[in-house]
Amino acid sequence: MKSQKHKVDFSDTFAPMVKFTSIKLLLAIIVIKDLEVYQIDFKNAFLSGDLEEVIFMEQHNGQVLKRQEKFICKLHKSLYGLKQSLKAWY
Repeated sequence: MKSQKHKVDFSDTFAPMVKFTSIKLLLAIIVIKDLEVYQIDFKNAFLSGDLEEVIFMEQHNGQVLKRQEKFICKLHKSLYGLKQSLKAWY
């Protein structure tokens, strides 16, 4: 992916963030109440977001099929590196 232009390829890139003080407060409550904490790592989180925009991309080297070298890909799900991936995942 070469580049994306603001207001042309995407409108905004909002993604909610938590304040560090909120995490500290939550962990303090967990310790006081003697609760357990579980962690989940979403390895493919950005790959599950549906896109609102229509996005096309060139085929990556090594992924090009014979006699389809000039084809392009229409994305239905977000990818790592897209400016709108965080918002699509949220």
